[in-house]
Amino acid sequence: MGDSGRTASDPPDEGAVLEALKDVIDPEIGLNIVDLGLIYDFGIAADGAVKIEMTLTTPGCPLHAAINDAVHRALESIPGVSKVDLDLIWLPPWTPEMITPAGRRALGWPDED
Repeated sequence: MGDSGRTASDPPDEGAVLEALKDVIDPEIGLNIVDLGLIYDFGIAADGAVKIEMTLTTPGCPLHAAINDAVHRALESIPGVSKVDLDLIWLPPWTPEMITPAGRRALGWPDED
């Protein structure tokens, strides 16, 4: 199964969105926001609008604007994305347990049992 039938006006697929979000690095921790567990949910509308629900490691994160801008830049660079709607949410609060196994390895943390 390939994308040979896709055109630039088709909405992106979930894999493309996740890969683009993996290019957004939390500058303080040095890990991408997907493996950090900051992406809670996302959806892609038929018109190419991407809605992201995400959090930050702390509500007072001083890099909020930089991360927000990086998410918009990453997603808007994907062919087929017509709009990016980012909702910053705080529940459930982020905890280090939300980091993916790949993220834990990247940080040099031991795997959980």
